[in-house]
Amino acid sequence: MLSTGYQTLLDCRRRSRYLRQHGFTTDQIATILALDHPATPLRLYRHAAGLTATQAVAAFHQLVDTTGAGLRESRLYEHETWPQAGRRPSTDTLRLLARIYGTQPARLLTPAMLATYTPHDQHMLRRSEDG
Repeated sequence: MLSTGYQTLLDCRRRSRYLRQHGFTTDQIATILALDHPATPLRLYRHAAGLTATQAVAAFHQLVDTTGAGLRESRLYEHETWPQAGRRPSTDTLRLLARIYGTQPARLLTPAMLATYTPHDQHMLRRSEDG
């Protein structure tokens, strides 16, 4: 039998693929997935993008041109479970994951999570990639 986490991933991938085919954005898909899945925004955005942790980590390393040292799957899972458990992601990590998931870094956090960062970091996470 499939584990609940994997079943959730499969359901989210199926739904996000369907919604993308109908013109929904990643931000809209993550909002829809949040209605049925109590997970952190960081995990919901990965699911909305239709990526496994392995795929997200591979994309991360491709962006920073590294192999293994920058982010491991286990660390991604720790970031996705923070603040209930795990570790808080750095602003650089959030900015790279936001590029991979097609969103803005601040959207990967709840307002309470964002408030744990310094004012400067909050500004950097809210700042648009365009401006």
